[in-house]
Amino acid sequence: MNVNVVDILKIILCIVLPPLAVFLDRGCDCSFLLNIILTILGWLPGCIHALIVICK
Repeated sequence: MNVNVVDILKIILCIVLPPLAVFLDRGCDCSFLLNIILTILGWLPGCIHALIVICK
């Protein structure tokens, strides 16, 4: 698996601002809306969901 600078920046963005990372990867779809809800409920669930979405 090749890891480049963009992938590393996406992972850092997942930790700092999970909804923004999902939006940049997928656009405005169900994953983005779900991530906003999870981030409102708690930062950790939003972060985990963003990492799952970005790594797929």
